[in-house]
Amino acid sequence: MNVYEVFLKKDGREEFRHVGAIEAATEDLALVLARESYARRAEGDLLWVVRRNHVISAEEDFVAPNADKPHRHHDGAAVASRRKAARESSSHKVAESADEVTH
Repeated sequence: MNVYEVFLKKDGREEFRHVGAIEAATEDLALVLARESYARRAEGDLLWVVRRNHVISAEEDFVAPNADKPHRHHDGAAVASRRKAARESSSHKVAESADEVTH
């Protein structure tokens, strides 16, 4: 028996997502079991079944150097505040030039 990881995807809508694992003696049986266990209510249009021992997994310390890079993860607040400041600055300049014209 082999363990297979099962992934489903709605065609054109989202990414493949892991939905579970099954045990099966053959690849053909794994596909049938995956379909019957995870896709019977049309939860996905596309199905991947991957033998678990074919999945390449990285150790924690391989990924760890990327954990300390906060500049790669932001919510857009810095950009939004810069744009807001630029808008306010330009609106003040417009108001000042309007004052110069009227005086």
